[in-house]
Amino acid sequence: MMKYDTRISGWGECALEFLNEDCNFLIIFNETAPQELADISVLHTVAMLQEEPCVGDTVQICDVSYTITAIGFEALHTLKELGHCCLSFSGSTQALRPGNIELKGPVFTENHLYKGGRLQIL
Repeated sequence: MMKYDTRISGWGECALEFLNEDCNFLIIFNETAPQELADISVLHTVAMLQEEPCVGDTVQICDVSYTITAIGFEALHTLKELGHCCLSFSGSTQALRPGNIELKGPVFTENHLYKGGRLQIL
């Protein structure tokens, strides 16, 4: 079942800086985010969360697939209300931050990201 389905509409000037080796995450927000948050975020069209994601679900970001390994206690609320969470590529089995969704899979680089690309949770 498709739990979340949206499209990347752009990203802020500093959004891809978090893909470095030390951070290794993307901050996502609905495209309605205030400018100060949009500057550090990957923005996407507003979408309804159809069902809560769970550990073991698949996240697809611009055709690259990841498995959810942990979900922070704030992540589902902010994803539902604001289209916001931190997609962390750590593969950790415990959320490193309350707003994180931890993902396991291939290295994600800025070359994978493109406008119009889908962001899905299955």
